[in-house]
Amino acid sequence: MTYTLTNHQLSSARVNALTPVSCHCPTHCPYPMGIYFGKSAPAQELHLPPLQSPRIYDIIRGVKESAERIKYRRILLKLSGEVLGNRETGECIDPEKLAFMAERVKKIHSLGVEVGIVLGGGNIFRGLAGAGKGVNRVTGDSMGMLATIINALAMMNALETIGVSTRVMTAVPLPSFAEPFIQRKALTHFEKGRVVIFAGGTGNPYFSTDSAAALRASEIGAEVLLKATKVDGVYTADPKKDKTATKYESLRYETALEKRLKVMDSAAFALCMENGIPIVVFDFFDGDALERVVRGESVGTLVSDRDA
Repeated sequence: MTYTLTNHQLSSARVNALTPVSCHCPTHCPYPMGIYFGKSAPAQELHLPPLQSPRIYDIIRGVKESAERIKYRRILLKLSGEVLGNRETGECIDPEKLAFMAERVKKIHSLGVEVGIVLGGGNIFRGLAGAGKGVNRVTGDSMGMLATIINALAMMNALETIGVSTRVMTAVPLPSFAEPFIQRKALTHFEKGRVVIFAGGTGNPYFSTDSAAALRASEIGAEVLLKATKVDGVYTADPKKDKTATKYESLRYETALEKRLKVMDSAAFALCMENGIPIVVFDFFDGDALERVVRGESVGTLVSDRDA
């Protein structure tokens, strides 16, 4: 006597609805179970001895309960390129920091969260800084876009090394290295359970990677934009320079703009405000902060259209 679970491996955490589980036994199955893991997953079968079925039922129930505790199902994670570097060793990309970030992303991805990522390029080259040293602004921004693509390829490699299927999509065509950004193709990747890294900024000079993050978040229908930084939220002043600075637990878009708080650049901020995309600023190096954010816990600073 065997039981058959169809439509996806049990290791997936994407529980969207329930469908009946077939039973190939002479009598009716004594364990009423049902599960469905994702629309586009290939049909697969798992045959189990009768004595294992209660344990499988517990696994199914645990996965479903875990998925129900997630507040944000699709996120756009903005990572500063500078957090990838190591000033002590002079490395532009520190393998240990990269691996740490990849593990954090894998953890929330395993919970069923659809993850889009935008990486900055400041660890390699920052266009605005180059403009102050004699580099033409347009040329400098083009160099910065290439820096984000280098970081994206490094992150893709780190994620796939630990078993997370990942795609890099660029705003500028580089077919030998990555896919061009096409909104509907990006959504298809999410449906197939892949992490998508958006590189190359917006593809235009004079726009920061913050603007690129806000743009991609709007295009993919992200429920929240998570800005990972070296500090644990938004403060009234720079906490490293002003010991009296206090942290905001939450604030409105308008308040952040009026007080010129350095959450994101004004273009990115305006795009999030126009599309109603909340922004959470948090310390990425807090080991469990990212998971707590997607579960809806109070972490860092929430910027939205709601009062505190």
